[in-house]
Amino acid sequence: MHATLPLLAISTFPALDRHSVETLQVNLGYRCNQSCLHCHVNAGPQRKEEMTSETIDAVLAFIAASPEVKVLDLTGGAPELNRHFRRLVVAGRQRGLRVIDRCNLTILEEAGHEDLAEFLAGHGVEVVASLPCYLEENVDRQRGKGTFDASIRGLQRLNALGYGAADSGLPLNLVFNPQGPTLPPPQAPLAAAYREHLGREFGIVFNELFTLSNMPIQRFGSMLISKGQFNSYMQLLRSAHRDDNVEQVMCRKLLSIDWQGYLYDCDFNQQLGLPLGKPGRPRVHITEVSAAALEGRPIRVADHCYGCTAGQGSSCGGALGEEVAAAPTCGT
Repeated sequence: MHATLPLLAISTFPALDRHSVETLQVNLGYRCNQSCLHCHVNAGPQRKEEMTSETIDAVLAFIAASPEVKVLDLTGGAPELNRHFRRLVVAGRQRGLRVIDRCNLTILEEAGHEDLAEFLAGHGVEVVASLPCYLEENVDRQRGKGTFDASIRGLQRLNALGYGAADSGLPLNLVFNPQGPTLPPPQAPLAAAYREHLGREFGIVFNELFTLSNMPIQRFGSMLISKGQFNSYMQLLRSAHRDDNVEQVMCRKLLSIDWQGYLYDCDFNQQLGLPLGKPGRPRVHITEVSAAALEGRPIRVADHCYGCTAGQGSSCGGALGEEVAAAPTCGT
């Protein structure tokens, strides 16, 4: 695995400050039932990192002391593989939070998780599901053979429970990543293409499609280095930077928590080992600070941040703006 931080640390990205923390994004561990080529976490079946029950309790204590937090965003790895996932979901919903499960869909067929879809629906959890294309060949190339068929079955199962239907209260949003070192196509027309194809071929409905840029870190960044494409991809991101996306980047209102309870400005910084705060200072644990105390603090930036401001922009909630020039295809 090639390290990318040395290639990203010296940066001209604009300085950023934090706003009030509205979203708590909790990484429950790096273990996953898949090993996707674009994964910025380098997650996979062999990873052992997992958030403990004690750290879960610390997260809940932080939430209880932070009325400004409205969203609990659960990620991994496959967050559902954490043995405390369901307890955290229930506690978040009892506190009135909007709870998001970043689901890879294939987890719904894993042994021991046969009732997961019903659990999510029963607790009104929003599902954000990774489906990097609506074509089988492209999905299986990026995520492994058989992944597309399992993902379609997962979406159909969620639809049967009401996910994606208008006024059901069960949002189902899909996530697109490019197949390689390119920017995502325009979000709105690509969503229409997804909706037409998945509806016609499989009877699937969903609410929104989020387009995300591939980050030049971890597995994807290492692949770029191996193929001699890292510098050209970074030049693409820098040249497509838009100042009007800077104000909307997710790190201004989001706080990322790693599996040990340490704080980061975003999940990408977490994977690069860039903790919240000034370089050289000790890492800050969730038990050591309140959400209110973080407002106004500087955000740690590096060259990978251009992945969030290039073109239409990219965040955990999809595009920040909209482009209209490119063709709506998921095949690149």
